[in-house]
Amino acid sequence: MGDCAKEGHPARFLDFTQLIDMASESVGGQILFATDDFFAPAENLIKSDAPRFKEHEYTEFGKWIDGWETRRKRIPGHDWCIIKLGIQGIIRGFDVDISYFIENFAPRVSIQAANFPEDKVREIPERGIRTGTAATLEEFKAIAELKSENWNCLVPKTELKLGKPGSSHNYFPINSQQRWTHIRLNIFPDGGIARLRVHGTGQRDWTTTDPKEALDLVTMAYGGFCVGFSNACLGHPNNMIRPTRAKSVADGWETARRLDRPPILVNDENGILQVPGCEWAVFRLGHPGVITQIEVDTEHFKGNSPYSCKLDGCILTTQEEEDMIKQKWNLPAHKWKPLLPVTKLLPNQNHHFDSLTLELQDVITHARLTIAPDGGVSRLRLRGFPSSICLLRSREKPLLRFTVKPGFRTSL
Repeated sequence: MGDCAKEGHPARFLDFTQLIDMASESVGGQILFATDDFFAPAENLIKSDAPRFKEHEYTEFGKWIDGWETRRKRIPGHDWCIIKLGIQGIIRGFDVDISYFIENFAPRVSIQAANFPEDKVREIPERGIRTGTAATLEEFKAIAELKSENWNCLVPKTELKLGKPGSSHNYFPINSQQRWTHIRLNIFPDGGIARLRVHGTGQRDWTTTDPKEALDLVTMAYGGFCVGFSNACLGHPNNMIRPTRAKSVADGWETARRLDRPPILVNDENGILQVPGCEWAVFRLGHPGVITQIEVDTEHFKGNSPYSCKLDGCILTTQEEEDMIKQKWNLPAHKWKPLLPVTKLLPNQNHHFDSLTLELQDVITHARLTIAPDGGVSRLRLRGFPSSICLLRSREKPLLRFTVKPGFRTSL
């Protein structure tokens, strides 16, 4: 195993837990292999919801468990599993959750990681229903090609600490700037873990970008992130920039009903419904660029979609972003450039719009989606071209070069 001799110590709650869970099934995370799934399969590790406990429920194999639990080991070795990250990028920390595993949690863990190009990993057979089984010799042979025992060690062998029965988290901050695609979770020697959260930010190799292909610059898969919002009562705005399709209203951004709505709604002289107030969310793009196409999807929001929306963009340095977060995004109006004017939305429908961007050098770093008066949106896609690509693309006539404040490029 790669450089895992020293024992480590779990950390207390840290800010990295506010970042996206890169291994979650909700963003495409996948269990490729587990040595044993006797009491409960490893797929439970990457469920998006919190672990549950059913006091009086049993299966033919033993107590019903909402996590990954292996049988009591009676052969040499220890148990481990391989996870393919749904969001591939920089890992800031791990949360090893052993909630409800009072007597059966794994005593120690270590975590390793690897970075594989997509075309360098052969297809691993689908696991299917695993409860009550162990890995076969054929499965061991297939996974051996990844040589996971030699992967980089991010968390050395560490004792897990049991906290409250329903909230027992072990946090491990990671100081690494490398991009990772796969995780190996080792437990010593056996036992159970409820959830493994792999918190971090997505990262793309922008040097491989096809200059003719418009990319979703706001997706969390490429490093997009929500840096401010007005209301998130029923769903966080980060849900909108997941790379997968929304499964339900719980998988989108939904605000509370505004309390300033009038008792009776009326239309103005142009037949437009008068709905005072609005809600908003601000996103940092994964890469500065030009937005040419906008997708606002209200799928699943049938009786609670917004009446209308608009989209604006701006250019901010890292320091300016930090200042805006402290000021709760009280950014002067002239700093925003319109990308989509106020536009009516329909329930449960995917809307596609052309951006108001007229020049390929209208670069932005941040985008603000505003909905009126409230409601829910399942997905937001902002397709366009990274700034380095924009400046190289051919045009019918020359345009002014894109310039920014001193220090802007280095701060990004």
